[in-house]
Amino acid sequence: MLRRLYILCFFLTLLCLPSKAVLQEDSLKNSLSVLRHELIKEHLELTKQLNTSKMFNERVISQLKEFGERSSQVSLMLYSQNNDNVFDLTYACQKATDLWQHFQTQTHPFYEVVIKSNEDIARYDSLINVLSTMYTFGMTERMKIDRNVCLTLASSNRRMLKERNEYYHEFILYYDYNKEQLQSLNTYAQKRYAEIQSSIFTSNGQNYIKFLSTFPYKLSQLKNSITEKYTPQNAVSSQWDVRWISMLFLTFVFYGFLAFVINLIFIKYILTRLFGFKRFQTLQEGFLMRRRDILITSTVICFGIITLGIRFFASNDLVYMASGLILEFVWLVAVIFGSLLLRVSSEEVRYTNRLYYPVMLVGGIVIIYRITFMPGTLVTFSFPIILAIAALWQASLLYRHHLRVPKNDLYLAYISQAVFVFALGCSWLGYSFLAVQFIIWWMMQQACLLTLGCLRNYLDRYKEKKAKTLSIQKRWCFRFVYSVILPTALVLSFIVSILWAADVFNLGEVSKNLFKINFINSKNFKVSIYALALVVVMWFLFNYINKTVRDGVKLYLQAKDPDTAASRSVMLINVVQVVVWGAWLLISLNMLEISSTWLIVVSGGLSTGIGFAMKDILENIYYGISLMAGRIKVGDYIICDGVRGIVSSISYTSTLIEATDGAVIAFQNSQLFTKNYKNMTKNHGYELDGMQVGIAYGSNLKEVKQLLIDAISQLPCVRKNNPASVGVKSFDDSCVTLQIYVWVSVLTHFAADSMIMECIYETLNANNIEIPFPQREITIKKAE
Repeated sequence: MLRRLYILCFFLTLLCLPSKAVLQEDSLKNSLSVLRHELIKEHLELTKQLNTSKMFNERVISQLKEFGERSSQVSLMLYSQNNDNVFDLTYACQKATDLWQHFQTQTHPFYEVVIKSNEDIARYDSLINVLSTMYTFGMTERMKIDRNVCLTLASSNRRMLKERNEYYHEFILYYDYNKEQLQSLNTYAQKRYAEIQSSIFTSNGQNYIKFLSTFPYKLSQLKNSITEKYTPQNAVSSQWDVRWISMLFLTFVFYGFLAFVINLIFIKYILTRLFGFKRFQTLQEGFLMRRRDILITSTVICFGIITLGIRFFASNDLVYMASGLILEFVWLVAVIFGSLLLRVSSEEVRYTNRLYYPVMLVGGIVIIYRITFMPGTLVTFSFPIILAIAALWQASLLYRHHLRVPKNDLYLAYISQAVFVFALGCSWLGYSFLAVQFIIWWMMQQACLLTLGCLRNYLDRYKEKKAKTLSIQKRWCFRFVYSVILPTALVLSFIVSILWAADVFNLGEVSKNLFKINFINSKNFKVSIYALALVVVMWFLFNYINKTVRDGVKLYLQAKDPDTAASRSVMLINVVQVVVWGAWLLISLNMLEISSTWLIVVSGGLSTGIGFAMKDILENIYYGISLMAGRIKVGDYIICDGVRGIVSSISYTSTLIEATDGAVIAFQNSQLFTKNYKNMTKNHGYELDGMQVGIAYGSNLKEVKQLLIDAISQLPCVRKNNPASVGVKSFDDSCVTLQIYVWVSVLTHFAADSMIMECIYETLNANNIEIPFPQREITIKKAE
């Protein structure tokens, strides 16, 4: 049906294409000639469309009649539902809303065709009026002929458009009728949806104890519901009859058994013999230890593929719905066994499998509830008992096997225990369907978590093996998957799991609308679940952009100049961070619909207090930007407060220095400006080192000076272009003090001092030049 409607919409869209117009020519003669040519083409096109539109209009009416029949069918299904049959009611409501949406989507172009046709008729009325009242005096015979032909063609085209509109009249009647019926049906379905939502989150004071206190009455009501719903109907044939449902279950059981047999034959007999060959004997032991788990996993996957094929070719609504629900459950089971097979050792896997049995059991029972359209009374009676059994079973498994399973699976088991306890409490308080929703949510959420966990384990192993050999482009792609795709999928899995849980009650569309509703809805900002999820996802994306651009800047500067790459990258990386996170902030503010006026008022009010509180921080940031601009760079050797060291990093608030004694000292950026620091590598990386030595009175000063200059200048630590210089500093008590100045590298200052001092001592000793030292004479007088 939908395919034919798409074809009809395409054809009717062609009818709406604008006609060519006559532009202003250089004379009336040419204008009439061009108009005649265009009207002839349009006349031929309208004739062709009129001949084919009759057939298409009949099809349109046929499709609208089909819409009417389906509307009546859904109306009977919806209006006849009992309030106790919650699953039946939600299914009928979904069919009603889906039909209304399809009607709006498919029939909208038809109405546009009618409007366009009326506009064309009005246009031709004006054209006919102009041509019929046109003054013919002074026209040539050719112009008169063109004018008459144009008038005839315009009248004929208008007549055909009018005739086509008559065909649309019956369509409009059917359209208005179906629109009224479906709109009324959709309104009623939305009302029932609201009642279902209210019943899920309210107990009406009917807890499980009160339910059991009226058990005889409830049992009678339950018998009537089961008899009415599950008694075979011989008088009429229905695709929802219990015999069809039983046959459907038997079909799925048969295909499950078939999948088991196929995999048993392949794995136990074919693969086992294959691993017996010498070529595969190294893998035989591991295969035999995991053969049972491989058989279970492959059987579940094979059954899922068969179920997917059934769903793809299903023409029956019951089969289509049931196969979809079974596929979701099969996905959970396949992910559980598959993930354990890949990441858990063979000794732990059998104990870890058991932790998931309660979740699989309760999930399977909920799926059966949905497929069989279980009455609400039976769900209220049976589900608390099932949850109590599952909670005790889960607690027993945790007590016995908590030391034998991996931590991640143990954490999931504890969460499952908490979910069972919470759902049990809800069901005992009378919120049975809320408990069903909660169990389905956790079942789907657990499937998502295990799937993402498997992907992350695989990526971690891939990273360990090939991280060092990957090219930079592949590393960035890997980082995108690892840092953006996986976290985004984790955030969205929460929303998707809730939608899946709601879809069991056919409340998926309603839940989507709830996610879009602003739970904080003020004039100044609005917050919804979708908006928050998008803000978080954008954070992952912009964090990836920030890291990738930062690495790109470093690579570019490293390739351009390796010596200055580290220092030059600091400022650029900081600018990139400001731009990237500023863009994320602006986008987030837009997503949360934060009012710019309100933001300005709030920021203005807080600016004074924040300004005083952050005075020192802002000052450091200002000086930090000044430092990054080129005053100091990473790797520079500076002296500040008597501390000598190398600049290791520069941030907006402080500068880290690795001192020569190994200590790491942080200076606030403002301190470097208030204190006179020295940048020893800003110029050429050498400093003038001064030292003193004393020689005895009577020594030849010129000879000593020249000896010292020649010896020191030959040392490797002395700058070649700047030889040492020696001069007399002072005449002291016991010696003549010489001042020696030498240019040495700032990075080897202390080692150079030691080398120069040794050179001075050895040079003076080798030339018998005395280095005097203070002496004292003590005279001891004898007592008289």
